[in-house]
Amino acid sequence: MRVAVTGTPGTGKTTATDLLASDFEVIHLNEVIRERELTTGRDDERDTLITDLDAVASWLDDREDVVVESHLAHEFDADGVIVLRCAPEVIERRLHERGESAESARENAESEALDVILGHAVQNHGEDAVYEIDTTDRTPEAVAAEIDAVIAGEREPSAGTVDYTDYLR
Repeated sequence: MRVAVTGTPGTGKTTATDLLASDFEVIHLNEVIRERELTTGRDDERDTLITDLDAVASWLDDREDVVVESHLAHEFDADGVIVLRCAPEVIERRLHERGESAESARENAESEALDVILGHAVQNHGEDAVYEIDTTDRTPEAVAAEIDAVIAGEREPSAGTVDYTDYLR
């Protein structure tokens, strides 16, 4: 079984997956991409690497009983996709605290309000394979417990349950 944990930067993916009780291996995909140079170049405007999705898919191909964590995790084969959600204002603050530019923090907050990652996850995997978890007012331990519940089959799919469109007004 392969589970993807995805979401806009700043939603708590890395923190929560580091606390999982599951025996599944956690793959922090962004680290793998950097370390193995699974890229096609650099986006100078955004100051980011451009991921080679085919190379990553090939690297992931034979891995089972894993949790794949990244804002890109929903782009790859998975039995279930967990989309971590968080209030855009909180994302913006967290990204500022990490040293992201105001423009980048705002762009990510707007993407969260527009359900960009959720939409891609549903498009790629179908509603019946997508689970939303709102991390805004939850501790990392509580979020990890929710992820563990999905892995254990104790939680129903829940795509479309979180709404942050008020942020855009």
